[in-house]
Amino acid sequence: MKIEITNHPKTIEERYGFSWMEHVLAIPSPLVNVTTYKSNGLPNASMQSWCTFVGEDGYHVIFGSVNKNSHMYQSIKEKKCCVVNIPSKDVFLKCIDTIKNNGFDNDEIALSGLTSIKANRVDAPMIEECMVNLECEFAWEHDLIENGCRAVLCLKVVNIWMEEKLFDEKEGRYGENGYLYNIHSPRNPLTGEISDTYVGSINKMATYDEL
Repeated sequence: MKIEITNHPKTIEERYGFSWMEHVLAIPSPLVNVTTYKSNGLPNASMQSWCTFVGEDGYHVIFGSVNKNSHMYQSIKEKKCCVVNIPSKDVFLKCIDTIKNNGFDNDEIALSGLTSIKANRVDAPMIEECMVNLECEFAWEHDLIENGCRAVLCLKVVNIWMEEKLFDEKEGRYGENGYLYNIHSPRNPLTGEISDTYVGSINKMATYDEL
């Protein structure tokens, strides 16, 4: 039976500024780490989700909810560029550690046990251990809501670094060793039951013709 949910369920409390709809739907989003140089020249690394990848007149990354008070936002606005790093399962927890090592005077990449290398086309560091690095230039921004504290950012991809093993469709971009997704704390709107936040991956099911 399909249930219409128009109003905020009394069973669900909003937390951390996320809408109750986010937790009812729990639609997965890619997990990435965005790297820049802060104004003091030190590497900044920011774990992000809530993003999508689209192509028209090139290829673009759109982040739907970037905190305007974050080092990531400030650095991208100053440098007009960044690198979007896509981690595999084996380096994911080190990428998560960048959240704890986010002081302005910290080399956030090195302190998390990762290696910083300079990008080729933009003035930003890349995380060497990540399986994909997308060098990006700032394209545009827009407030998520008028006069709010979060912005929608669009970045244009100008260069790609990608592990060759990912090209193999048997072992590559999908499945346990492929792209990772954020499954953000699904909740039951009828009971209020809260599930943990999970990391997931995609398994190919069938071609369009096979369904």
